[in-house]
Amino acid sequence: MHTVTQTFRSVGIAAALLLLALPRGLGSDAATAVSPDVALARLCEGNKRFVAAAATHPDETVARRNELVSGQHPFAVVLTCADSRVSPEILFDQGLGDLFVIRNAGNLLDDHVIASIEYAVEHLHTTLVVVLGHTKCGAVTAAAAGGEMPGHLHSIAESLAPAVAQARKMGGDVVESAVSINATEEAKTLATKVEILAEAVKEGKVKVVAARYDISNGRVEILP
Repeated sequence: MHTVTQTFRSVGIAAALLLLALPRGLGSDAATAVSPDVALARLCEGNKRFVAAAATHPDETVARRNELVSGQHPFAVVLTCADSRVSPEILFDQGLGDLFVIRNAGNLLDDHVIASIEYAVEHLHTTLVVVLGHTKCGAVTAAAAGGEMPGHLHSIAESLAPAVAQARKMGGDVVESAVSINATEEAKTLATKVEILAEAVKEGKVKVVAARYDISNGRVEILP
């Protein structure tokens, strides 16, 4: 399994090759991209509608589907868990073409995830990146429980181990603390150690935030 350092060294080359190979003009024009703050507000408002059972289910029409044939211009990237209870388009009340979603157990960073985020920011001009953890996360629970794990499951536990270790020092609910720590540290990594993203953040073109979704009440909390 790649270490975080290896990830940062290798993903730059891979992402650059991908971006060079893709034709420009496929996605939205940078001039039409919404600001990071507007994008975040749009997600927060959508979540409020979802919580209140007043979802509008936007961008689900045939017209919208046909509009997207010529290209996509998602306003936000959401890296979240593969958990079936956590569906970004639903909990943020968004539709086709609105979100660039990346999911895996534990919402973990690796070469492919970072490259995918870089692609969205550099090529599709997406202005907001959200790392979304969630309560009752099975991946974090397993990592905190320890023990032998078959197949490739151990790789997830190894990636989550630093967050779990930090949560243990804090006391309280280890799993829930580790969920927030993991999302926060990943957001910090993306914003400061991934060159394409760090540069965009520094220029104010992109915002990277960590958040936590509560599966019991549907609310998304933006983490400090």
